Amino acid sequence: MSDLLKNFIVSDSFLGRYEKLVKEVVIPYQEKVLKDEIPDTEKSHAIENFRAAAKMLETGTCDDEFYGMVFQDSDVAKWLEAAAYSLLKYPDKELENRCDEVIELIGRAQQRDGYLNTYFTVKMPDKRWTNLEEAHELYCAGHMMEAAVAYAESTGKTKLLNIMSRMADHIYKRFIEEGAEGYPGHPEVELALMRMYRCTKNDKYKELAEHFVNVRGVDSDYFIKESQKYNWTVWGNNSHNKEYAQNQTPVREQTKAVGHAVRAVYLYTGMADVAFETKDQELKNACKTLWDNITQCKMYVTGAIGSAYEGEAFTKDYHLPNDTAYAETCASIGLIFFARKMLDLEKDSRYSDAMERALYNCVLAGMQLDGEKFFYVNPLEVIPGISGEAVTHRHALPQRPKWFACACCPPNVARLLSSVGRYAWSEEGDTVYSHLFIGGTLDLSFTLHGKIEVITEYPYGDRVTYRFKPDDTAMHMTLAIRLPQWSKETVIKLNGKKSNYETKNGYAYLTEEFTAEDEVTVTFDMSVRRIFASGKVSADSCKVAFSRGPLVYCAEGIDNDEDVLSLSVKKESEAESYPSNILNGIVEVKIDGYRAITCDSLYTHERPAKETCKLRLIPYYTWGNRGLNQMRVWIPEEE
Repeated sequence: MSDLLKNFIVSDSFLGRYEKLVKEVVIPYQEKVLKDEIPDTEKSHAIENFRAAAKMLETGTCDDEFYGMVFQDSDVAKWLEAAAYSLLKYPDKELENRCDEVIELIGRAQQRDGYLNTYFTVKMPDKRWTNLEEAHELYCAGHMMEAAVAYAESTGKTKLLNIMSRMADHIYKRFIEEGAEGYPGHPEVELALMRMYRCTKNDKYKELAEHFVNVRGVDSDYFIKESQKYNWTVWGNNSHNKEYAQNQTPVREQTKAVGHAVRAVYLYTGMADVAFETKDQELKNACKTLWDNITQCKMYVTGAIGSAYEGEAFTKDYHLPNDTAYAETCASIGLIFFARKMLDLEKDSRYSDAMERALYNCVLAGMQLDGEKFFYVNPLEVIPGISGEAVTHRHALPQRPKWFACACCPPNVARLLSSVGRYAWSEEGDTVYSHLFIGGTLDLSFTLHGKIEVITEYPYGDRVTYRFKPDDTAMHMTLAIRLPQWSKETVIKLNGKKSNYETKNGYAYLTEEFTAEDEVTVTFDMSVRRIFASGKVSADSCKVAFSRGPLVYCAEGIDNDEDVLSLSVKKESEAESYPSNILNGIVEVKIDGYRAITCDSLYTHERPAKETCKLRLIPYYTWGNRGLNQMRVWIPEEE
């Protein structure tokens, strides 16, 4: 955890509400799910898996069978990580005690040599480390390492950190000291080991992270050989599908984002972190190339990535179908991780712009406004009766369920939203970078001798105000403020007068001796903007999408006579926006358009009649909160 997370106290009415929601609703709800205490929902059994593993190690036998996915342990890890961040801001002795009990149980489930994985301890004790491609041992270890670091840094308690240090040492012994071949089928441990390294200062963990990055794809046939050697499978993966597993070439030679989208961005995050720590320019350049391919050819307007259900994967450049989009919530979270590490490599607003787009649109859409239902898949068009039902659309659910058999997304949302301060700021020397516009107070007392208070009604309000609270008379520093791409004109004033500043790579740099009387205000152009896709994106031909500030909008049936498929937008019409008290308080958008009046025939030679109407649009992150509805982001446009 960076000190900026510890030292930034969120207080705004938008993301601050989410932070409190995670604390008051999401964490307790997910804890009950993990303990199988929520009726009429998908069983988790994740806590019981640890109990079964502990019993197996302590008595040599266990009546309870392992239940769930091979990576079920990671759900507990992500929940613990979310709880750790919440405890940092909202101390809660009862929650902390329950976390300690879970950690105690995890320790009991650890084998003498440091190995920790309930699937193999309970179900397949003789097959440890024999199926790196499918079995997620390193993936689960990585998530638990992240939880361990977060819990140690939030509470000062190191029991879980010690547990995971033993596991990391076990992995180091196997893959470094003993020279075992292979690399993770599902990347994650790379970025986690870098967090372990920074927390413990143990160089072995950095070396191990770098090793897994460096060996990946050097022997691109490794998973094929592994499957032939051990001849057992979890899912029957096709080991010849190298793009799916991100091992088609060594990582420094990869130029296109391919295969499983979550695996890809977790890998790229680890690559970027290793590149930052080792000053590896070739690895940095590979990260930049992969970033450009994602954001210029394979990213949805909502910041979602991964267009295909088959393999939860990137497909081809410009292939971005709306109604069959996979757009996994975890993939956008992974894109945010990647963006944040790219900002460490170089300060450029293209990373923070994409980070903001993914956060405010796809990630927030992944959770119901009440915090108790979740989307795994985030389509950009939904048609009840087809979405979630047709064989090609079964993954694209029109309503959020309470939980999933594969429940990676809900705790991932929880840990991201409870640690959002990590993504809002960077500090380098006497320069402080404001990446995300979140109200709160940043404590810089140990470096720049003061605090910065941020006041805003973002993402609906058009102004952000920075106030300075120096410990002495002034804070000599540079405040670098992102100039978001979506704002046609951004006005920055110092004490009511237009400020002189330098711009570089999408940031405005204000260097001053800031006193308690100084105030920097940033005003954005919050007018509704039309968005048009490249002509290469066939799904969006002759269509338009709308945004206001960082928020992408959509049309939902409940606001448009239960039918958005017959709607089109009138070209050149002016959109109007206005505050609304629905959906926890939003800004709605209205715009002139047409409604086609069609006949009942499947086909006809007659052009459909049309009537004028007003289209009502809501922020995409709020859709699906008012029952079963049609929904569409991209809308046809006509004269």
